[in-house]
Amino acid sequence: QLQFVESGGGLVQSGGSLRLSCVASGFILDYYTIGWFRQAPGKEHEGIACISDSDGSTDYAFSVKGRFTISRDNAKNTVYLQMNGLKPEDTAVYFCAAGCSPVVVASWGQGTQVTVSS
Repeated sequence: QLQFVESGGGLVQSGGSLRLSCVASGFILDYYTIGWFRQAPGKEHEGIACISDSDGSTDYAFSVKGRFTISRDNAKNTVYLQMNGLKPEDTAVYFCAAGCSPVVVASWGQGTQVTVSS
């Protein structure tokens, strides 16, 4: 089973930035397309960013496009999510997993909490 450890969340003011990290445990990240997801209170998991294993191409949800950047460092077995221009509506628990859609994720890790104050 693929396992990931997310970190880097915290409390930030509106307009601030955070960088989340996703470390793969027990497998080589190079061979997988990796997505970042988030779950706000009372809502379903939402896919927000995705990076391909083959050519590093990226895709973003409309809600974060132009503000968030996904990247990967295969040497460190890590995927990052740089979040700029944070808004209160970005408040959620953030997760990473293999794939771009939450429907293909078999299980979720602990995630990392991001709270944006207005």
